[in-house]
Amino acid sequence: MPRNALLLFAIITSLAAGALLPGLFARLTAPPSEPQTASGPPSASADAVRLIRLTPEQIAAAKIETAKVGPGALGRRIVVPATIKPDPDHLARVAAKVSGVVAQMRKRLGAEVAQHETIAVIDSREVADAKSEFLAATVNYDLQTQLFQREKRLFERGITAEVLFLKAKATYTEAKLRSDLARQKLAALDLSTAEIASLSGTSIEGLREKDIRAPIAGRVIERLVNIGQPVTAESQIYVLADLSVVEADLAVPLASLASIRKGQMVALSTPDGHRVEGQVTIVSAIVTPETRTGHVVASFKNPDFALNPGALVNADIALAKAPVEVLIPRIAIQTIHNEPTVFVKVAGGFEQRIVETGDGDDAFVEIVKGLKAGETICVLNSFLLKAEAGKNEIPEE
Repeated sequence: MPRNALLLFAIITSLAAGALLPGLFARLTAPPSEPQTASGPPSASADAVRLIRLTPEQIAAAKIETAKVGPGALGRRIVVPATIKPDPDHLARVAAKVSGVVAQMRKRLGAEVAQHETIAVIDSREVADAKSEFLAATVNYDLQTQLFQREKRLFERGITAEVLFLKAKATYTEAKLRSDLARQKLAALDLSTAEIASLSGTSIEGLREKDIRAPIAGRVIERLVNIGQPVTAESQIYVLADLSVVEADLAVPLASLASIRKGQMVALSTPDGHRVEGQVTIVSAIVTPETRTGHVVASFKNPDFALNPGALVNADIALAKAPVEVLIPRIAIQTIHNEPTVFVKVAGGFEQRIVETGDGDDAFVEIVKGLKAGETICVLNSFLLKAEAGKNEIPEE
């Protein structure tokens, strides 16, 4: 009997435990309830963080500047290789212009020359013959002038016959013609009026000398002959260049060639840090087959001679500007939580606003979304507002 009672008690205990276990398991696996907070909804907290309260006095003290946003033009730029070369309009190839032998070379390579300065002397038999002919023609012309004037006076007084007067006049006219032709021959040999006028006092040795003068002021970039070398009228002896103005050959890719226009600004950056600005002067229609690039020429003023012909530099070309609806200074944008952010002026301070940017250049950037034309934003010292926004995100204890 006691054994049966113990068995019955074990069965009843097991049934009671089975009834209690489901409820207990349910309470253990239930998710914990979220604690209630005294703060308002999340949107209200976010609005508090986005608003930076500042008084007008505080804004002025922080030197924060604002400006209205609106439409503008956004410039595009490309960087291409360029080669410096002399400007053809400031380049002179000095020819001998007479046949002879080089007697003097007065300028070395790289030397500065002044316009009309004597830079070489040619010993020429051709020049000696022309000078001698002119001197003889001049002496004869002076003599025939005196004889003609004498016969003219005698004829007017009725002392001499008309036939003698006419003969003297014909001889005088012929002498004048020969003198004029001899003078023109010297001018064709590039003798100046002053040189021709001073020939009467020239020594016999000086009759063979022909001075070669610089047609422009500049620098000797090529010296093509030496002393004692025979030359002809077509022989070049110097190449002079006025390097105060130079050109640059720009290798522009085909994709950007259609955007290049005459007059566009170009900036050259030299290896030593110089930056020189010029403009496009020629846009050639010919494409270089080997490189598939267009031929563009730009002109630059070079007063300090920082640009040397033959140097390879980079050219920064300002392409045509494209209009955009909303354009702001790049310095007005701050990055907060990896998002581009601007600060919009509102009543009581500034509103922190995330924007979406588009194209941009070195100074300005397009705003695609987040700003409207006419709104006022911080454009200077926006980093102070970024620092203030960071303070607002720190939770209070």
